[in-house]
Amino acid sequence: MSFWSFLFLTCMVVRHVSGVARSCKQLKDEMQMESSGIYMLSTEHGMEYQTYCDMVTDGGGWTLVASVHENFMLGRCTVGDRWTTQQGNSRNTKGGDLNWINYRSFGTAQGATSDDFKSPAYYDIIAENMQVWHVPNLAESPTWSETAILKYHTANNFLTNHGGNLFNLFTTHTLTQGETLSQTDTAQTCTVAHGPSYQIVYQEGSREMNNASVRAFYGPWADEEYHPGWIQFRPVNNEGAAMAMCSGVRACGCNVEHFCIGGGGYFPEATKQCGDFSSMDNDGYGVGKKWSATREFIEAAVILFVR
Repeated sequence: MSFWSFLFLTCMVVRHVSGVARSCKQLKDEMQMESSGIYMLSTEHGMEYQTYCDMVTDGGGWTLVASVHENFMLGRCTVGDRWTTQQGNSRNTKGGDLNWINYRSFGTAQGATSDDFKSPAYYDIIAENMQVWHVPNLAESPTWSETAILKYHTANNFLTNHGGNLFNLFTTHTLTQGETLSQTDTAQTCTVAHGPSYQIVYQEGSREMNNASVRAFYGPWADEEYHPGWIQFRPVNNEGAAMAMCSGVRACGCNVEHFCIGGGGYFPEATKQCGDFSSMDNDGYGVGKKWSATREFIEAAVILFVR
């Protein structure tokens, strides 16, 4: 490939816009950018960074803020588990790496389906709604929308009640509990401790996307533990450990480690629960039986947008 061909392709991949915007919504509304892809944005304080913009769904303007990617299910809370902890399961670090509530960023937008990703947009943008795509690992960004196994978003402006972003939401709904529940009725205790939940709108895709498709991905024993058609934050399990979010469902039971992701740095049942995808392999990796999720679900990154 010639130098000029390489330069042309590079310019096509990352879109530089004169007067860098704060969000993809601003690019869409004020600069009439119509194509989804990698763009340059700027924080309130002028730091420029790359992220992905979805300019199509529900009018477009969605900014990619993070991805949760499980690279090794057996590596419980070790290197790579940035959304729980890379320090190992410990009572001394109940908050883990605190990436849900700090200003650290990591990964790249292009690599969001290959590794964990967190951009400055996560804490910098003030938004109203959230969008989630479950995209197969290693998928390239131009194919994300068409290859996603699930796509949905909220339409109730719930983030306005939580400071406008996930950073502020998790600052209030802390993930550092990690204490075994001592009350007699643990089910009642943990369900009361569950954080807020909001209904979702399924998006059209290359496959049917609805409540039934959500149930198809989680283990059948979890069916009575959740209601599909929602997204929930800070669910708490029987042992008192808090996950970050249940993606596509709202917990009505307490075995949330089998269908929720992320969390703090301490899980009482460490060898079974600690990790970004927690205990989705409880009865075998990707077998889709008992408590185990399907391989298709485990091997897909959960990518998070706001608008």
